[in-house]
Amino acid sequence: MTTRVRHPYLDHPGPLAFAHRGGTADGLENTAVAFRRAVDQGYRYLETDVHATADGRLVAFHDATLDRVTDGTGSIAALPWHEVRHARVAGREPVPLFEDLLEAFPEARWNVDVKAEPALVPLLDLVERARAWDRVCVGSFSEARVARAQRLAGPRLATSYGTRGVLALRLRSLGFPAVPRVSAVCAQVPEAQSGVRVVDHRFVRMAHARGLQVHVWTINDAARMHALLDLGVDGIMTDHTETLRDVLKDRGSWV
Repeated sequence: MTTRVRHPYLDHPGPLAFAHRGGTADGLENTAVAFRRAVDQGYRYLETDVHATADGRLVAFHDATLDRVTDGTGSIAALPWHEVRHARVAGREPVPLFEDLLEAFPEARWNVDVKAEPALVPLLDLVERARAWDRVCVGSFSEARVARAQRLAGPRLATSYGTRGVLALRLRSLGFPAVPRVSAVCAQVPEAQSGVRVVDHRFVRMAHARGLQVHVWTINDAARMHALLDLGVDGIMTDHTETLRDVLKDRGSWV
C-alpha cells in the first residue's frame, strides 16, 4: 500500500513510473527526444541529472564530461554553454538545457539528481522562476548537498535522502538505533548495493512508518519490477520504459 503523500510532487494514483534519463535503451539518454518519447508513452515522471556549465547554464546531463555519450570532449564545468550546445548525444541529439525541458513538458514532474555543487543554486533559482516547486524533486548522493538544498528552499522543495540517509534508514529497519540527519519525502535506492540487499519488506515497512515513499532504481527486468511492487515499493525508475509500462498495465496500475 502506498504511504500517505507528504508533498504535491508525489500526488499520483498508484505506483510512480519514472523514465530514467528519459529511457536509455537506444543511447539517447537525457535528450529532448528521449523525454518526448516517454511522455508520449504516458509517463508523467521523468528522471534526469544536472550540471552547470562554466557560465552557469544548467544542462540535463549525467556525466561530468561530454566524452562518453557525445561527439564532444571536455568537462562541462570548464566549458561555456556555447561550446556544450554543439555536442551531440550519440552523434545525433543536442545536450538540452533543463530550463527548456521544464518548459517543453509542462505536465511532467522531474526527479533531478544534482551531480555537482555548482548546479544546485542555478537549479533552485530556475524552480523559483518557473514556480515549479510541485514538479521537482531534488536528490543527490551527497547528504550535504541535499541538506543545503533544504536550507535554501525550505519545505516547498521535495527531496530524497542522500547516501547517509538511506544507510541510516536501512540500519533502522534492521533494528539499529540510527536516525537520518536530513528530512525527505522519499528514499530513492538501488535494490542492492555492492552485493548487499537494500530493499526488502523491512526497509519498505520502516520507510512507510516514517511517512516516506520508496523509489527503486534502475530496474529493467519485468520479473524484478513485479517482485518490488509486490513488496510495496511506491515507484520504479527504468531505462526500459515500455517494459515498466507493460508491467503496470498487467497489474492494473498504469495511469
